[in-house]
Amino acid sequence: MSNEPTTAAKLRGLPWSIGLNAANTVFTQFTFFGAAFVLFLDRLGLSKSDIGFILSLIPFSGLIAPLVAPFTARFGYKRTFLLFFLVRKLMALPLLLTPWVVAQFSPAAALAFVALVVAFFALSRSVEETAYYPWNQEFVPATVRGQYSAMSNIFTALVGVVAVSVAGLVIERSVGLAGFMTLIAVGVLFGLLSVWCGLFIPGGAPVAHSAQRAPRDLHVALRDANFLRYLAGLALITLGVTPIASFLPLYLGDQVGLSEGQVVMVQNGALMGALASSYLWGWTTDRYGSRPVMLVGVTLLMVMPLLWWIMPRHAPLSLAVALTIAFGQGLANLGWGIGATKLLFVNVVPEAKKMDYLALWFAWAGITAGLSQLVGGWLLDGARNLSGQWVILPLDPYSPLFVIGVAAPLFSLWLLSPIRDEGRVSVGQFAGIFVRGNPVMAISSLVRYHMAKDEQGAVQTTARLGQANSPLAVEELLEALADPRFNVRFEAILTIGRMKRPHPRLVRALGEILMGNNPSLSVIAAWALGRIGDEDACTPLRQGLDSHYRSIQAHSARSLGVLRDIRIIPRLLKRLRSEPDEGLRIAYASALGNLRASSATPAILSMLAASNEEATRMELALALARIVSQEHRFIQLWRSLRNAGGTAIAQAVTALAKKLRLAPTNRQAVHPALTACAEALARNDFPGGVEALVEALRALPLADRADPAAAILDECSRQLAFYGDDRRDYLLLALVALDVIATER
Repeated sequence: MSNEPTTAAKLRGLPWSIGLNAANTVFTQFTFFGAAFVLFLDRLGLSKSDIGFILSLIPFSGLIAPLVAPFTARFGYKRTFLLFFLVRKLMALPLLLTPWVVAQFSPAAALAFVALVVAFFALSRSVEETAYYPWNQEFVPATVRGQYSAMSNIFTALVGVVAVSVAGLVIERSVGLAGFMTLIAVGVLFGLLSVWCGLFIPGGAPVAHSAQRAPRDLHVALRDANFLRYLAGLALITLGVTPIASFLPLYLGDQVGLSEGQVVMVQNGALMGALASSYLWGWTTDRYGSRPVMLVGVTLLMVMPLLWWIMPRHAPLSLAVALTIAFGQGLANLGWGIGATKLLFVNVVPEAKKMDYLALWFAWAGITAGLSQLVGGWLLDGARNLSGQWVILPLDPYSPLFVIGVAAPLFSLWLLSPIRDEGRVSVGQFAGIFVRGNPVMAISSLVRYHMAKDEQGAVQTTARLGQANSPLAVEELLEALADPRFNVRFEAILTIGRMKRPHPRLVRALGEILMGNNPSLSVIAAWALGRIGDEDACTPLRQGLDSHYRSIQAHSARSLGVLRDIRIIPRLLKRLRSEPDEGLRIAYASALGNLRASSATPAILSMLAASNEEATRMELALALARIVSQEHRFIQLWRSLRNAGGTAIAQAVTALAKKLRLAPTNRQAVHPALTACAEALARNDFPGGVEALVEALRALPLADRADPAAAILDECSRQLAFYGDDRRDYLLLALVALDVIATER
C-alpha cells in the first residue's frame, strides 16, 4: 500500500468516519433499509414474496464484489468508495416518481419501477462496499477497533432514534405516499452530507502493480478453513436474523396489532439497546477479545425470536413489550456485530490478501442475505393459512421464521466456537466476568478511575476497584500498580490484598513488586500475597526470604506461615536457631506457629523465656498455642483477661478441672489444685491462683510424654514458679496446653 497514513492520522480521521456513519443512518432509515421502506412497499400493495424479492436485490448485488475488487484497488479504495457512495445516494431520487408511476400505470409497473431503482442502488452500493471494507481495515487501528465501533454505534444510535421518531410521526400523520416521499427527499440530503464527511478520512490510496503486492488467488481464501468456518457461521446467523428483521414491521402490524407509526417507533427500542450497550461491547471486545463477545451475541440472538413469538398481541402492553424486546434485540445485534467484525478484520482476514478475502466475504454475505430475504417471503406466503396453538406458542404465518431464527444461531455456535482470536479468555470466563463481584460498581469505578484528575482521586477510585471484587477491574489495577504516583501504587497493593480470589495476573504482579527494589512497596506486597491465600504466591514469597531487606524477609516468612507452606519449615527452623536479629526470629517463630511446626517448640520456648517486651511475649505464646492448635482458645483467654480479669480466667480453670476429673485416673489428682486455683482467681488473687496452678501442673504426670503440649506445660510450671503472676503469658499458655491434655481420653 502506497502512502499509508500514520496511526496519528488514522486516529484524526475516525471522528469523520463516525460522522459519515451518523449522517448515513438518516439516509438508510428514510430510504431503503428502515421499517419505513418495508411499510412503503406494503402500501404499494405488494405481496410478501414481492417484498422479499425487492429486499433481496440489495444483498444479492454483492455477488459482483470479487469481480470489481481489483478495480477498486487500482482506482483507490477511497476514491471508489466516495464515487459510488455518491451515486448510491442519488439513486434514491427516482423513488420520488413512484406516486406518478402508480397513478399512470398498473401495480405491476410500480413493482418493476421500484425493483429497477433498487437494483441500480444495490449495484452502486456493492461497488462502494467492496472498496469500503479494505479501506476500513486500513484506517481503523486494530488496537482501538472495538472502541471505534462502540463510539460509532453510539452516535448512529442517537441519530437513529431521532430519525426513526421523525419517520414514525410523518408516516402516522400522512396520507397515501406523501409521507414516504418527504422522508426520501430528506434522506438524500443527509446522504450527501455523509459523502462530504468521507472526504476527510485518510488512506485508501491506489494499490500499485508491483512485486511487493501479493498475487491474486481466490483459491487461497477458499482453502482457508478458518475463513470458510466463519462464512458458514455467518450464513446461519444471516438466515436466522435477516428474515425476522425484514418482516418484523409487517408482523407487528398484522399479528400484534400495532399501527404503522408504532411499528416504526419500535425501531427506537433496538437503537436504544445498541446505544446502551455499544461502549460496553466495544470496550470488552478490545480488552477480552472478539470471539467471546461474538459468541455471547450469538447466544442472545438465539433467544430473541422466542421473545417475539410469545409476546402479547392486541393488548394495551403490546407496544411496551415490543419496545423492550427490541431493546434486547439491539443489544444482541450489536454484540454479534462488533465481535464478529473485529474477528473478521483482525484474525480471519490476512492483511496481505484483504482484497480477495473481503470481496468473497461481501459476496457471500450478499448471497446469504438475499436468499434469506427470498426464503422469508416464500415462507410467509406459503404459510399464510397457518393458525392455531402449540403449547404456549401461537401458530401463524410468521412462526416458521421464528423457528429458523432459533435453530440457525444454535448451529452457528458449533461452527464459530473453534475460531481463535487475540483474546486471553474463554466464553465461560467472559460470561463469569459479569457475574463475579459487583460488576455495576466495577464499571462505575472504571469510569471514575479514568476521570480522576489528581492523586487523591486516583487513590480513592483504586480502592473502589478492589471493593467491587470484579475481574472487570484487572487491567486498571495492573495499571495502578505501575502508576508513577507512590500512593496510588501503595493503595493498589492494599486493594488487591483485600480482594477475594484476585485474578492470577494480579498475583503475579504482586510477586514482581515483592522482588523489586522498593522495600516500602515490597513489604506491603508480601503482606498482600499472604492475605490473598493463593498457592501461586508461595514462590515469590520463598524468594523474598533471601531479600537484602530484613523487613521483606520477615513479612515473607509471616505470609508463608499464613499460606501453610509446610515445605518451608526446615528452612525457617534453621534460621530460627541461627538468626541473630530478634525481629526476624520473632517473624520466623510466628510463621512456624502458623505451620504447626512442633519441632520448633523448644526454640520458641527459649525465646519466650528471654523476651522482655510484653507484646513480643504474647506473640511468641500465641505461636506456641498455634502449634497445639489452640489459637482460638488462646485469644479468648487473652481477651477475657484484659476485660474481666480473674473472674473470666477462674471460669476457664473451673471448666478445665471438670474435664480433668473425667480424665484417666492418673490425671484426676490435679483436680483439687485446679479448684483452689479457680477460687483464688475468682477473688482476683492472682499470686495465690498461680501458686495453685503450679501445684496442679507438678501433679500432672508428663514424664512419659514428648509432645509439644507436655513441653509447654513443663516450661510453664518452672517459669510460673519463678515469676509468679508477673508473667501472665505463661498463665494463658498453661491453660491452653492443659486444655489439650484434658481433651484427650
